[in-house]
Formats: sequence, C-alpha cells, structure tokens
Amino acid sequence: MRALVTGGAGFIGSNLVDALLARGDQVVVVDDLSTGKQANLTGAIEAGAELHVLDIRDAERLAAVVAAAAPEAIFHLAAQIDVRKSVDDPAWDATINVGGTINVLQAAHRHGVARVVNSSTGGAIYGDARTLPSPETETPLPEAAYGQSKLAAEGYLGLYGRLYGLSAVTLRYGNVYGPRQDPLGEAGVIAIFCGCLATGRQPTIFGDGKQTRDYVYVGDVVAANLLAVKSDACGPINIGTSRETSVLELVEVLGELAGVNDFTANLAPPRLGELARSCLDVGRARELLGWEPAVTIRDGLRMTLDASQAMLQQ
Repeated sequence: MRALVTGGAGFIGSNLVDALLARGDQVVVVDDLSTGKQANLTGAIEAGAELHVLDIRDAERLAAVVAAAAPEAIFHLAAQIDVRKSVDDPAWDATINVGGTINVLQAAHRHGVARVVNSSTGGAIYGDARTLPSPETETPLPEAAYGQSKLAAEGYLGLYGRLYGLSAVTLRYGNVYGPRQDPLGEAGVIAIFCGCLATGRQPTIFGDGKQTRDYVYVGDVVAANLLAVKSDACGPINIGTSRETSVLELVEVLGELAGVNDFTANLAPPRLGELARSCLDVGRARELLGWEPAVTIRDGLRMTLDASQAMLQQ
C-alpha cells in the first residue's frame, strides 16, 4: 500500500510510519516539524520513507504532495494538541485542526485517495460525560477549543463522505502514551513523569491527583490505525482501554517500576477545564475493527520508562 501520514514525525505518527514500513508499505510523511522531530524518522527515512516539511494549512503545497505521491490511504494525525493554547487562541487552533483537515480532505477527494483515517480525541470531545465508559453516542460537550475543533473536523469527514463518497473513519483516542512522547509536551503526563524520574525531580500534579483518564499504549493505537485503514467502517470509533487510571496511580506505579521509594507528587491548583474523569467504551472498535487493547497500563508504563531511560543513555 502507498500511504501518506500527516504529522508523521510526531509521537504517534512516527510509530505508525515504522509499522507501515515494517509490513512493506511505501510511506510519504508530511510534517511541519513544529512539534514533531525529524530524529523520530531517522530509521524510517533510511528504510525509504519520504519526508515533506510543510504545514497542512498550505493547501496548494499539500495538494501537490498528495498528487505526486498518489497514496491509496491518508492517515491524518497532524494537529494542534495544546489545550491551553487552544483556549487562549481558539481561532488559531481552528486554522490547524479544522482548516488543515479540510485541506487534507480536499486533496484526498481531488486526487483519488481511497481511504482516510483521521485521528481525533475522546476525552476532550465528550467533556464531563454522563456515561462512563463513554460510548460514541455520548453527547459531545467539549470544554476547550481543542476538543471543539477536533469535533468540527470530524464533521467535515462526514460531509466529504456525503458529498463525494470519500471513505473516511475517525479514531477517537484516549490519553496515548509510550516511547517518543515528548517529556516537555503539554499533553504527555506519563512522559513528563518519566522525565522527572530520569532527572531526580518530583512530579507536579494539578489538582488532587484523583482525576482519571483512559491511558492507551501507542502500539495499540498503531494497531487500530492499521485495522481501520482496511475496514469500511465510518464515523467515530473510540480507541482506549475502558479502564480509568488516576494520576496518583501513575505516580505510584512509575515510582515502583523505577525502584524510587520517595517518588511523590507536589500538588498545585487545578487548571481551568480539567476533567474529573474520562474513560472510553471500546465496544464499537471491537465490533467493527476486531480491535482490543493488548497492553496493560503496568506493562505499558514499564516499556515507556525503559525507552525514556535508554534515550538518556544515548
């Protein structure tokens, strides 16, 4: 298969690129390297992946790359993911997450791309959900511009399906974690905690630490993408574990795995828009994709911690 991956130099995207190459696919990567890292693609480029450094807001350049690459499928992961920045400047957030997605869809439509797999968010779209684990039928109640823009982008996938018959599916992720997640990134609390362990610092938790999230390992997310691209499923599909884990639990387990007895959190005031609980019902993924999360939180944390420590030793 010929595949194009937007955001392919990022945390999730680069892991997906590696998996596509490992099964023999031809891969073209589009990334503006604003948060993604070319170093994440070192092995992929050596294996034949092609990188185009461009912003998905540049519709003309993006369309030219899609036309030249002639991909059978586009995996759309490029996005603005900083929740706090989205609240401060929602219009800017929308230019990337909504406008950029429209550019991807338009290029896919005009150049005969057979399938689009879109990456979205579960918790940020459902907000303070009434039902936990939350199914895809839960009423969307985003509490930040980030969740609202990702929801709007999903709507455009449906529109292009109705107007042009474009085959597209959206994967709504839980809190994805694993190797290559930036410890300096706003969204990666597990990566941040691993960075604290590596440098001998105590972690900071905003709020009481009892807030829960559905943490899903990046390898499981990659597997979901590979299943989604060959399916004919459409609409949103949750990709999580259907299990809640508190932030305090993360600190406890990571400290135990690292053999650090005094790894305890400093508590800070909660941040605006912080959800108390978030957890995704993955029954639709099981039914439509044959997908199940394979990695437990403990095993995933161990692999993430090992990868973090290995990077420091390089």
